[in-house]
Amino acid sequence: MGIFSRITEIVNANINSMLDKAEDPEKMVKLMIHEMEDTLTEVKSAAAEVVADKIRLNRVQQAEAKRRDEWEAKAQLALEKGREDLAREALEQKMDAHQKLVRLDERLAEVEGLVAQYQDDITRLEEKLGGARERQRSLIANHQSAMNRRRVEEKIYRINTTGAFAKFENYENRIDRWQAEAEVYRRSNTTLDQKFNDLVHGNKVDEELARLKKKLAGAKPSAKAKGKNEETAAAN
Repeated sequence: MGIFSRITEIVNANINSMLDKAEDPEKMVKLMIHEMEDTLTEVKSAAAEVVADKIRLNRVQQAEAKRRDEWEAKAQLALEKGREDLAREALEQKMDAHQKLVRLDERLAEVEGLVAQYQDDITRLEEKLGGARERQRSLIANHQSAMNRRRVEEKIYRINTTGAFAKFENYENRIDRWQAEAEVYRRSNTTLDQKFNDLVHGNKVDEELARLKKKLAGAKPSAKAKGKNEETAAAN
């Protein structure tokens, strides 16, 4: 395949579409980048040869232009000296140099066209290569992110399959049970204390009741004494 055919295929290639269809996009884009880099190197090498050819042609052109001018001056000198024969030979050399300059101009025009084409191809290839490298970085980043996510999911899966959460739940249930038992003991102790407090309070109430009864018994006369007092008062 010629270099220009490869350039055309690379430039016209839809990288995203090709990668979407590839089984291994990372490998595919790596191969594409390698192909682009090789083609770009080849294009730059060919362009360098063309530029070197242009420099050489420019040097030849300058030499032929100088030779033309020199023969023009010699022909003029020969005429001034009355040597028309030498003037004619000098003009023949001038015409030869002129014809070479015409051919050199045509060749230089072709070479300059090639240089411009190579420069355009190099620009397009570099843009395409930059896009491919950017896509490669994106693919690598996405792949790394996916791998990190996969490792996290695997760890979570291992935790689930080893029953770690079930153990945590069991621990929570045991703690809840311990707290419930502590509450029951607290309430039991509170009820027992209250019963003893009630006994002590009841004794105090009984004592207070006895005291009041005794007080009232001492303050009021008995019913028999009250009857005798009333009979004495009636007899008088």
